[in-house]
Amino acid sequence: MTNTATSEPAPVRAGRREWTALGVLMLPLLLVSMDVSVLYFAIPEISADLEPTGTQQLWIFDIYGFVLAGLLMTMGAVGDRIGRRRLLLFGAAAFGAASLLAAYAQSAETLIAARAVLGLGGATLMPSTMALARTMFTDPAQRSMAIGLWSGVMTAGIALGSVMSGVLVEYFWWGSVFLVNLPAMLLLLLLGPFLLPESRDPSPGAFDWLSVPLSMAAVLPVVYGLKELPSEGWNVRYVMAVDVGLLFAALLVHRQRTATAPMISPALFRGRGFTPALVLNTVAAFGMMGSAYFTTQYLQSVLGKSALEAALWSLLPSVLIGVAGPAAARLGQQGVPRAWIVTGGFVIAAAGYGLLTLAGTDSLWLVLAACGVLSAGIVIVMSQVTDLALSSAPVERAGAASSLLETGSEFGGALGMAVLGSIGTAVYRHAMPDTAPAPAQETLGGALAVAAELPGRAGDALASSAREAFTGGLQGAAIAGALVLAAAALLAARTLRPIRLPKEQEPAGE
Repeated sequence: MTNTATSEPAPVRAGRREWTALGVLMLPLLLVSMDVSVLYFAIPEISADLEPTGTQQLWIFDIYGFVLAGLLMTMGAVGDRIGRRRLLLFGAAAFGAASLLAAYAQSAETLIAARAVLGLGGATLMPSTMALARTMFTDPAQRSMAIGLWSGVMTAGIALGSVMSGVLVEYFWWGSVFLVNLPAMLLLLLLGPFLLPESRDPSPGAFDWLSVPLSMAAVLPVVYGLKELPSEGWNVRYVMAVDVGLLFAALLVHRQRTATAPMISPALFRGRGFTPALVLNTVAAFGMMGSAYFTTQYLQSVLGKSALEAALWSLLPSVLIGVAGPAAARLGQQGVPRAWIVTGGFVIAAAGYGLLTLAGTDSLWLVLAACGVLSAGIVIVMSQVTDLALSSAPVERAGAASSLLETGSEFGGALGMAVLGSIGTAVYRHAMPDTAPAPAQETLGGALAVAAELPGRAGDALASSAREAFTGGLQGAAIAGALVLAAAALLAARTLRPIRLPKEQEPAGE
């Protein structure tokens, strides 16, 4: 393939300095991904201490993810212009300061503001860490291994966040869930200037300020609407939010095509392999988050585990996550085509959903095994398509490429929860008897609350019916998830098989 853009120097194998730097980058990445779920067990104590209103409590929980998703594309483009290391260090400082503010917040408003700044910091850290990995590891085999580790750490962080939250709240006060961020951010600020290379686009052009509000208006309403649909149903408010977001997305795409210096260059999508990688990464996130919506409820409400017990049990599937990415990289180094590795990852993930279709109301080990198989398959896919996307993009646009991948993950995760959650809810409602009280017909949590107030066998019968109906909903959603991932396996085999990236010199995408 002819390289028509800025050519890169011949790949140089990374040494101890680069691998040490990657280890330093993994710490903030782990904490940023953990902050998505770190409030799961802290919310009750926060509510008792700060006494937020119902709306304020929702914002305390959601504002981090919304700001993170809304600013990913902007911060990726900013990093390409001002330098990814500089942006990373700025993000670490903001993340650390916001963590300190959140830990000692004296009001709900202060905590909401601190969580918003945490989202800002996270939006700088996630694409910057990925882009710097692209810069530090120019050897294809080493880069694939580094991206595999990156993907595993990011995925594991989401699972670890809720567990760490439970342990810290058990022995300390709720602010401790934020203070754990400080040592890692301090380490990054101290070592980053010495270990991390600076990299930027040498000729980025003028910054496209209009694209900043357009990108936020495109991302936020869609993510908001999709996250609310599983629990609230197809309410017109949430459907309209998705529609409004898609309208702004169309305007954003038009802007990128017509602007002299667009925030996200259309040339990225001409890089061979970038668009298929972006689509497949989004589908992988769909599969990952779609299952999480059910399995967490299954452990607590069907099996009767406490929140902390459920979180600790959910750590077991993470064992496979840690080895899946590097194992996929090893297969690539041994000459297995990337198309078959990605296809195999989707097949493994689909098999995980297949195991979930066999779950009953007392299937702890089966569900844990299914989650492990599913997660391992997804990490295999994500590590490989992330490496493909970054290899297809010119190195000067690594930040923008990374931010698009992360934004796609946010969309895919929200869509997975919305689609599979809606399927499971529909099956649940259909399976519940018409004679059940209205709250019991809506959700499993409502049914268990009603059952607790009923005497003797009546309450037990209602709870049993609700658990069976929920398990049926999980099975229905798992069938749909397996079909989606099986289709993604076919798509990967078809779209990735023709792609061969030279090892000595990679395409720049223009």
